[in-house]
Amino acid sequence: MTLNQCYNVPAEEFLRAAPSESVHLTVTSPPYDHLRKYNGFSFDVPVIAQELYRVTKPGGVCVWIVADQVIDGSETGTSFRQALTFMDAGWKLYDTMIYKKRNSLPRAGRRYHQVFEFMFVFSKGMPRTTNIAMCPRSTTADKRKNRTKKFSRNANGIHRINKNYVAKEMVKRSNIWEYYTGYGNSTKDKIAFQHPAIFPDQLAADHIESWSNPGDTVLDVFAGSGTTLKMAKLLGRNYIGTEISAEYCTLIEERLLLQQCS
Repeated sequence: MTLNQCYNVPAEEFLRAAPSESVHLTVTSPPYDHLRKYNGFSFDVPVIAQELYRVTKPGGVCVWIVADQVIDGSETGTSFRQALTFMDAGWKLYDTMIYKKRNSLPRAGRRYHQVFEFMFVFSKGMPRTTNIAMCPRSTTADKRKNRTKKFSRNANGIHRINKNYVAKEMVKRSNIWEYYTGYGNSTKDKIAFQHPAIFPDQLAADHIESWSNPGDTVLDVFAGSGTTLKMAKLLGRNYIGTEISAEYCTLIEERLLLQQCS
């Protein structure tokens, strides 16, 4: 297995040949439901879950980004089945996160406007790296909580000001991550939109920074347009990708080359 490459092979084939405990982090998004037949190809989730577990270092993480389609009036539930498949393979479900699209276009029909996808964060044991992102305290609820902490009660039940209290300006980011998507938002790389389903550069960057450190190895077994590989490279991580479509492997190579030229 050579680092900093994308292999044009099925995910299962690559994983079976990869060394055990060689990857720190996987960030990937498989094709969904009837799109599981991807450019004429398909994939085996149980095998991938088992092999990802084997090749991941103890304390390593796999971020699995997935959503359900509506077929015959019902959501498929594929995302939940895949989560259970990973748990059956030995993974801990460390967090169930949400990727919310801030500018998703409304669709006709009798359902609420669909704006999110699941980001299942699986870990092999407890994560060894948790660089939890912080954000400015800004919501009304946070400000109200801030006010109440300024006061304390004495033995007689009388409120008094806690002079030692210092308000926190930064708080932990929630597990619902919001991004603008689409042309000019998900990425500035125009060629990336030759792929029909890309996720934002910043989403990949946020997970890579949360669950890995510089010099670690980041894997994407459904590399698609190469977003995970690009951001791993820019953030000083080693990267490995697999992409079953030769067409998209060419796209990934071109996109990674752009980073060298910029």
